[in-house]
Amino acid sequence: MIRTLPALFALLFAAPVLAAPAGQQTLFNFVRPADVVTVATQDAVLPQYNAEQTPEGEVLRRIIFNPTAEPSLLLSPQSGVWDWSQSGVMSLRIQSAMDWALTLYVKIQSKDGKTLVSRVDLPAGPAQTLLVPLQANSPLSQGMKAGPPMPITVDGQRVLLAGSSGEIDRSQVVSVTLSMLKPDTPQSILLERFGVQDSEPALKAAYSELVDAYGQSTRGRWPEKISDDEQLKAAAATEQQQLKGWLAQRDKTSLDTFGGWTKGPAFEASGFFRTEKRDGRWYLVTPLGHPFYSLGVNTVAANNSQTYVAGREWMFAALPKAGEPFDKYYGSGDNRSGNGSGQGRSFAAGRWYDFYGANLQRTHGQPCEAKAKAAQTPAVQAPPCTPQGFDAKRWVGHTLDRLQAWGFNTIGNWSAPELGAADRVPYTLPLSIVGDYTSISTGIDWWGGIPDPFDPRFAMAAERAVAIATRDHRDDPWLIGFFADNELAWAGPGEDAKSRYALAYGTLLMTTDVPAKRAFLKQLRDKYRNQAGLSNAWGIELPAWELMEDPGFVPPMPSPEHPEIEADFKHFQKTFADAYFKTISDALKWHAPNQMLLGGRYAVSTPEAVASCAQYCDVLSFNMYTLKPQDGYDFAALRALDKPVLITEFNFGSADRGPFWGGVTQLAREEDRGPAYATFLKQALAEPSIVGVHWFQYLDQPATGRLLDGENGHFGLVGITDVPFHGFVDSVRKSNLAALRQLSKEAEKAKVAAHSEEDGKPGGGHKATAQDGGPADGHESNGH
Repeated sequence: MIRTLPALFALLFAAPVLAAPAGQQTLFNFVRPADVVTVATQDAVLPQYNAEQTPEGEVLRRIIFNPTAEPSLLLSPQSGVWDWSQSGVMSLRIQSAMDWALTLYVKIQSKDGKTLVSRVDLPAGPAQTLLVPLQANSPLSQGMKAGPPMPITVDGQRVLLAGSSGEIDRSQVVSVTLSMLKPDTPQSILLERFGVQDSEPALKAAYSELVDAYGQSTRGRWPEKISDDEQLKAAAATEQQQLKGWLAQRDKTSLDTFGGWTKGPAFEASGFFRTEKRDGRWYLVTPLGHPFYSLGVNTVAANNSQTYVAGREWMFAALPKAGEPFDKYYGSGDNRSGNGSGQGRSFAAGRWYDFYGANLQRTHGQPCEAKAKAAQTPAVQAPPCTPQGFDAKRWVGHTLDRLQAWGFNTIGNWSAPELGAADRVPYTLPLSIVGDYTSISTGIDWWGGIPDPFDPRFAMAAERAVAIATRDHRDDPWLIGFFADNELAWAGPGEDAKSRYALAYGTLLMTTDVPAKRAFLKQLRDKYRNQAGLSNAWGIELPAWELMEDPGFVPPMPSPEHPEIEADFKHFQKTFADAYFKTISDALKWHAPNQMLLGGRYAVSTPEAVASCAQYCDVLSFNMYTLKPQDGYDFAALRALDKPVLITEFNFGSADRGPFWGGVTQLAREEDRGPAYATFLKQALAEPSIVGVHWFQYLDQPATGRLLDGENGHFGLVGITDVPFHGFVDSVRKSNLAALRQLSKEAEKAKVAAHSEEDGKPGGGHKATAQDGGPADGHESNGH
């Protein structure tokens, strides 16, 4: 029970007060206020006498944030400024007075107007000491996307270490503001000590020994967590028996070699994967002429789970030393790309460790040298292994068993090439185009700028990339197709017109030695002839055409008064996208005419880019991190393009199975992931243009961040110990099998109905089908 003053006024000085942590300087106490800090409120209430004693014995003071746009509490020095140059964090003893978590925003401002901002997710429960770093600090500064769970215990106190962004002059701090954004109802927090202190103890406590010898987080427990090698081997043995049972239950009689269902309508057998639309639904068609719905998994690889250890060895509880078991799983790398994906990230280069590889060896066998020595004669061939030690051949077979047992039928992007080469499961491949061509910035540049397709060097790079990628795959019937790069930033980061037309803006800001800018200027000159025509259409004063060639030229924003601005931007962005996709499409048709181009895996797109992709690609592909596909794009607009759609990334994560990030579509609990998967797949099946969905990804990311960009998400089917998350996998398997049964039944009914209709016509008879060796007439066929 929480009691209030004045009834407890006598207890104010008698109640036990927790000592401030060592090194903390208290500037103000809300329970014993002094005239050293000015306290102001806006749409918030701080009654004079409302100190309250909590069940834990602390006395704090209540503040109520009213349901307005941004209620706030502002603290400022009574006179002068605060000099915090010798301190690392601002501290505030705080507690949610509600039975639920609250989101607060802390803004610290210095005299020069600079600000530091922190978003604080304040959990329900006992009081804790909030620490806001006074220099920009986030989990990325420790090398990972999301930090360990908070609060933690430091010197016997609950501590909530927040992240911060921005910059201040720590020697001249003038204010600290606490606020909420649009609370629905009055929300209360409890406050006590406010001050500053050293940051090192809390930082070390938060990140020390985060990971155990198996690469698992030390900050929690869950059913699949491994404590010793025997448990690891026992889990593998149990799973092996389960896989045998599931594989035996597969209805192979209704599937062709490639996973297409044989009881559905017959299509022309081209010998390669292709697409076709029939009776309003798009289909992928197997090389044998049967409908196929692609259920895939991305990043199915054994060598993609390393994490950097250089400079932060103190985060790992048990890294092997030289000469100790599993010391061969070290390597080195450098992922300092300069792209948006690396901004603010530290520990992006140097020595790394591969916990997943070490766990595979722990579970399934001895190092390669031992196996090689076991080969007693030249006729005995030792199994192929990775450079470190685990048996790669065994991993490939076991992984394919898993995918098929779990109801998947496609190996998605970024996966080990050995999986596709096994001729068991159809696969996809990326076309990663790199070169010294010019690129255009749209303001996101997560993986870099957009390639300038007007640059002749881009065409050369595309030709080279396609030639290399298709060399060993041009005639492979198991290949579904190639993707054109990945998640290019076709638009900017916001919702405004400047973001919508960021490609056009970014091009006009370049110099005229950039081919794309020359192409844009030619488009405008051809249309308007001179600067007077352009000035009139755009509503600007352009004294000389040459001024547009200046990289300092800032184009106007689209407006209703001058609709030609938007029309010109749209036209250029369509021409740009046409040049990009046509270049890749032409190269693929030359080097591998039987293989499909599966689109650009859009994360950010524009209608112009999507329309160009529909024009030159066989399939439109989108990476959608939404609860259902229909939340990720306007499917009415996609239906107007009349093109099949592949969802090439989606997932649902949580933060209760080790890695600290649940992804873009994070759910509250692990148990919520299975139902979310089922709902997404059900909604995908309801959309007749969607021909498949691919889950991202096979493995959990390392708890301390993957090499590429520090992502550390739990959205895998399998953990870092190679143990599947059984509840989720079982749910996914049931959803996959149910989806394929549903589609197969619908296709079978459509086939029967088509035959009945044909037989009822005068002179009706049996139409030529794939089994007859002839094409099925009267249906749209797309590309291949």
